[in-house]
Amino acid sequence: MSTLDVRADVFTAPVLPPTSPPVFDFDVAIVGLGYVGLPTALAYRANGSRVLALDASSRRLRTIAARGADLLDSDRARLDAALREPASFRLTGDASELSRAAAIVVCVPTPVDHQQVPDLAPLRAACATVVAAARPGQVIMLTSTTYVGCTHDLVEQPLRERGFEIGGDVFVTFSAERIDPGNAGFAQEEVPRVVGGATPQCQEEGVRLLSRYAARVHRVSSLATAEMTKLLENTFRAVNIALANEFADICGALDVPVTEVIEAASTKPYGFMAFYPGPGVGGHCIPCDPHYLLWQLKALHVDAGVITEAMTRIAARPRRVVDRIRDLLGRAGKGTLGTRILIVGVTYKPDVADLRESPALEIIDALIDAGAEVQYVDTHAPHIHLDSGRERDSLADPAAFHPDVVLVHTRHHDCDLSWLDGDAVVLDGTYRSSDIAGRVLL
Repeated sequence: MSTLDVRADVFTAPVLPPTSPPVFDFDVAIVGLGYVGLPTALAYRANGSRVLALDASSRRLRTIAARGADLLDSDRARLDAALREPASFRLTGDASELSRAAAIVVCVPTPVDHQQVPDLAPLRAACATVVAAARPGQVIMLTSTTYVGCTHDLVEQPLRERGFEIGGDVFVTFSAERIDPGNAGFAQEEVPRVVGGATPQCQEEGVRLLSRYAARVHRVSSLATAEMTKLLENTFRAVNIALANEFADICGALDVPVTEVIEAASTKPYGFMAFYPGPGVGGHCIPCDPHYLLWQLKALHVDAGVITEAMTRIAARPRRVVDRIRDLLGRAGKGTLGTRILIVGVTYKPDVADLRESPALEIIDALIDAGAEVQYVDTHAPHIHLDSGRERDSLADPAAFHPDVVLVHTRHHDCDLSWLDGDAVVLDGTYRSSDIAGRVLL
């Protein structure tokens, strides 16, 4: 996702009580046009709303205008239709235009730094911009996953300080996004949304805003309840992924096929949900969101041992992959120095171009540091920039690299592995590439 910068000369709308019902040029403005914001803007527009689509990055705006954004096929069609109707879908980088929209939805990233400390700079900047542009009659909704109380701190209280009456002049709500990038199985309109408001009237305005495209909206009693709901959703996933990885290691030690175990357990119609092991966890949610909760709880001296341990194990998973490669080489009487290692797929999940928090990047850097010659192949990521400053391009002909070890990290649906000739050791980090003869598991 892109972020908005707060500038010293940022437009500030005057707080003037309207003498008549406010008139707006757009039904909704979307702030931040990344993996969440752009599909959200397109969903609103497809369901009849006039949309102001705002991003501070001129490069991102050009990519969208050129139809180059990474989208599902259904959203690609929506984008084509939207760009043909500029009166109902306006791309802009001018934050002052936010005053033209009846509602403002903030969709910016909430990452963590290398020490797993929340980086609130993008969200603080976006919220400050929105508060500065606010005018009476607007609904302001925060959708970025963050700590409990964030909507109050960054939106509600600053609006009060500007002189607005919350629930009277402006309406403050929170409803975390529920978009699964690359997954066409859950259309935005079909996924229920949870909404909380600063006041009962704020909640109702939030419901009205979401109902422009969402088939079902679930009300909760407060902003804090809505914020905590999203933290529970993604922490639940993180803990269960950590457990699945641990079971994979246990099954490996006991020579039991872990995927068969998971599939067998999945036949139980209640009390079980399948999670699968892998080489690590990436993306904008699972590796990041639980740390917002842990960060807040640490300041309150509240223990969260299960969550802490799960996130520690998740962070350590890429190193586990590197150790497994070294172990396999050691059994063959080799070391990592000079060994050719090929990574298949470097995005954080299949069929997306998203590299955020991808375990592959850490794995590649660690293997290079250990002296290996490392390359990768990925049709969705032609070029990568590693944290170390190193850069790599996807190989056009992986067979010509003659790898000693192949790590299947992410397997896209268009991934062609017919070039594998049986000479390389194939480490299946997905645990589900059973069509590869002679593969070994983590």
